[in-house]
Amino acid sequence: MTALAWDQVGERLYETGVDHGVLYMPNEAGVYADGVAWNGLTAITESPSGAESTPLYADNIKYLNLISAEEFGATIEAFTYPDEFALYDGTASPQVGVSIGQQSRKNFGLSYRTQLGNDVEGADFGYKLHLIYGAIAAPSEKGYATINDAPEAISFSWDVTTTPVAVAGYKPTAQLVVDSTKVDVAALAALELLLYGSGGADPQLPLPGTVIALFAGTITEVSTSGANSPTYVAGTHVVTLPAVVGLTWKVNGVTKVAGAQPALTIGQSALVTAVPVDGYVIEPLDVSAWNFDF
Repeated sequence: MTALAWDQVGERLYETGVDHGVLYMPNEAGVYADGVAWNGLTAITESPSGAESTPLYADNIKYLNLISAEEFGATIEAFTYPDEFALYDGTASPQVGVSIGQQSRKNFGLSYRTQLGNDVEGADFGYKLHLIYGAIAAPSEKGYATINDAPEAISFSWDVTTTPVAVAGYKPTAQLVVDSTKVDVAALAALELLLYGSGGADPQLPLPGTVIALFAGTITEVSTSGANSPTYVAGTHVVTLPAVVGLTWKVNGVTKVAGAQPALTIGQSALVTAVPVDGYVIEPLDVSAWNFDF
């Protein structure tokens, strides 16, 4: 056995900063299939809650502790926000440049990066990717003040609550963190390609099961092109979904079995979405949604 030692060279770690914010918008199938850059992030304060102890007594002793469910919340602070975030902040736009508040709020996904530093490499030691699922922003206060001799930019702030998503083998979670100093470099690059997109693929927020499979080396890319894409016959107005290992299909948000679907009627449309199951991702340059109209 070796004796404990403190503050060794390279082990004086710290975490700082926040950047690379991305807002992810779920589609009709509930998949976070589209992301936009969130510029101007100034702070994200993570605020877990719950996990509170309720003691029970019996036989004149403390018999046991019951622990309440744990929840994840956060506060987002920024100088600005993407136009697309208005929908998730309870704002609708009936006309370009015109907005109305007090509308329904939808859930969104979020990713951001924090820097890891140590005593040798400073803040360039590494970083953590934070992935947030099922987030809903509460109404926030906006304080407007006159411009004076010490002008300041308005800082917006939102309190965020979350609804956990399922993770096979674990309890549902709304948060996943990836440490760049501990994971495989190639797998990290593949994850960032999904998160930030490329010239031929939109940014997306993969679910926790997919991220775990990616770093476990068990992820499989599946194509949605050619024989693996849905077809539509104009003469019969029938959409046919191919049987593809690793994919489930949704039509207008409803899960469907592969094969010919009921014929469309006049004025009807079918939004078909390919949803990868845990352990699979759609190839970066392939599409994941098709729209057919009669």
